[in-house]
Amino acid sequence: MQHITGISRNQMTIASLESSISTDNPIRFIDAFVENIDLKALDFTVQTLKSEGRPSFDTKIFLKLYLYGYLNGLRSSRKLEKECVRNTEMQWLLCGLVPNYHSISDFRMQNPKGLKKLFKLFVSFLKDADLIAGETIAIDGTKSRAHNSKKANFSQKKIDRHLAYIEEKTLEYLTDLEQNDNQENSTKITNIQAKIERLKTNKINYELLADKLKESDEPQISTTDEDARALLVQGVVVEVSYNIQAAVDNKHNLVVATHTINRNDLNALGAIALEAKENLQVETMTVLVDKGYHNGREIAQCKEHNITTIVAHPTPGRSKESVTQPEYLVAQFKYNKSDDTYTCPQGETLKTTGRWHKKSGRTEQSGYQFKKYRTPACKECPVKHLCTSRTAGREIDRNEYADAVEENNKRYQENPQLYRTRQELEHSGNHEDQKNNKNA
Repeated sequence: MQHITGISRNQMTIASLESSISTDNPIRFIDAFVENIDLKALDFTVQTLKSEGRPSFDTKIFLKLYLYGYLNGLRSSRKLEKECVRNTEMQWLLCGLVPNYHSISDFRMQNPKGLKKLFKLFVSFLKDADLIAGETIAIDGTKSRAHNSKKANFSQKKIDRHLAYIEEKTLEYLTDLEQNDNQENSTKITNIQAKIERLKTNKINYELLADKLKESDEPQISTTDEDARALLVQGVVVEVSYNIQAAVDNKHNLVVATHTINRNDLNALGAIALEAKENLQVETMTVLVDKGYHNGREIAQCKEHNITTIVAHPTPGRSKESVTQPEYLVAQFKYNKSDDTYTCPQGETLKTTGRWHKKSGRTEQSGYQFKKYRTPACKECPVKHLCTSRTAGREIDRNEYADAVEENNKRYQENPQLYRTRQELEHSGNHEDQKNNKNA
């Protein structure tokens, strides 16, 4: 039996891009949507016609490109360029034009406000078209390495280390200068003086960098990509990166909010959840996120804005030095909301004076207040050695966000099936593998 054969590659055919796209193809909607929006009203920088030099691409070409990438999970500028060459749908949408990845990336950087407004408008339309439910979303982040190297990223500790090294080398060179001066070795004296001048210049640069870091009120500063930060990427691997957050609706796995931050997931939930709620224009919604986002402040912020969270609860850690046994961990102490007390596994009541204590964080925002709970019964407790090593007995701290966290943890325990859908949503809406910089 003969195999099915295709047409000869040398055979000429007559066809149009129009004939290759079906009438119900979604890209026809993208084309019509972009052609009928007011670019200036969305704060886009409109490309004007030039009388000389190389012509520029029409602004709407990039908008069609980005919306196509959004619907098809393409978020890399290089991959978008590649699709322009090999993808028939993209060829139809852009009329055969192929912008290079630099132009695509530059357009994104030049129009952050316009793209955010366009995205919000597009999400609103998808919701009106019943393609987005706006009830349950999953949130996840992916790290994208910046141009900035680790050497060009500084904390105050790193700057102090460099300044100490400069002081040490300067003292060493001054000692050598004095010795060579006595020996009248002019060549060595000249070399040493040049090294001292370089150290002085470096010292000034590091001192200016320290001043800039202090003014920024940030724990780090980067000199190439100023917004990039050293982030934990995987395990113990740290890279100077950006953290790209995305919220995905559970109906058709469409992204409903996305933005880039320079901090880890632990401090990211509130902002991306609020952006998704705003884009969806809903009163309430449920968000599913993994344990990397479990932060009392962020969970409480969501609660304040009628966003129901189901955040996985991380397994409480226990240091090797701790004597506390599993049956006496904080989770085993019952909180009594009516009288603001704790009941320990032995039935004793831990009370608070009601005084709020302040816990400082790296930034003012990351600090929080908490109350202490104790009981004098600890002194005579027969199992004290299993519970605490403190001479005064067990002490429990309860922070200002504890109510919101406990409600979240209860929902997580009661909704295992709903939480399991998070992984499906994250994988379908997750970002494509990023290149080695935030715009690739």
